[in-house]
Amino acid sequence: MNWRALVPLIALAIMWTPLPAKAQPAGTPVRIGVLCLIPCQGFAVDAFRQALRDLGYVEGRTLALEYRDAEWKAERLQGLAAELVQSKVDVIFTPWGTEAALAAKRATSSIPIVVGAAGDPVRAGIVSSLTKPGGNVTGLSSLALELEGKRLEFAKEVFPKVSRVGVFWYPENRYSALAFKEVDAAARALGVRLHAVRLSGPSDLQTAFTALKRDRVEVLVLHGYVATLQTRRAIIDFASANRLPAIYPLREYAEEGGLLSYGANVGDISRRAAQYVDRIVKGARPADLPVEQATTIELVVNLKTARALGITIAPTLLLRADRVVE
Repeated sequence: MNWRALVPLIALAIMWTPLPAKAQPAGTPVRIGVLCLIPCQGFAVDAFRQALRDLGYVEGRTLALEYRDAEWKAERLQGLAAELVQSKVDVIFTPWGTEAALAAKRATSSIPIVVGAAGDPVRAGIVSSLTKPGGNVTGLSSLALELEGKRLEFAKEVFPKVSRVGVFWYPENRYSALAFKEVDAAARALGVRLHAVRLSGPSDLQTAFTALKRDRVEVLVLHGYVATLQTRRAIIDFASANRLPAIYPLREYAEEGGLLSYGANVGDISRRAAQYVDRIVKGARPADLPVEQATTIELVVNLKTARALGITIAPTLLLRADRVVE
């Protein structure tokens, strides 16, 4: 056998053999960029950090988190995403919403991106498919778009005679625009009239509250748009002070005094996102990790708030609740 003749062939074979995903070098701290439209804090980020600790990561030693938040200004997200790319983080995590995920995707096609609590990553253009996301983006879907109309159905179930329903929305936000279409379709089917009130962030709150009172809305239904998340305390207080029943997208609203909530458990989603990050750090490719859909959808009823508002919740609804706050 002519070994000298085989050498070039062996070299070519090595060159054209696909390389496995590159794992993080041992002893090198994992650097995760956290990109947010709203402040990078609260239960979603806390759950993500705790899950990483449970997986054995130690902040300051084996883990470094670099936070970038756009302070409610969506136009800043692209520049912040570029900063994380330039700093050469190992993974980018977007805890909330569509806009941050899209900004990260536009900023890099090589750094892995893990999306948390995306309402509908396919319709929003974050991934091409749930089962085969392709590229460098994967993560989780909160199924939020599928639940938007259901929250209006709950409003109609609790208040059968309701005719004027207030909704917050921000048409410039991709998810908010999609969510409004879902709520509008449900409203037409249920025979209720929507009063859409613009809300892009904290600076719009007082104007939004004035519009709700002016339009004499009977029930407020919030969709899973991040602008309502960080302002939830003010929204809950307004609803309470004005005896306005409201249906919310996450259990945290009902636990903090909201009447009723229906949506995915974002804490669970964030913990699962940490596991995705861990797998990627250990060599998995985002393209090979299907986007996971939320498995825990919770209905939470706050009976204390219902009594304060003089509302009777039907026993059949209470039996369906995953949690009743007394």
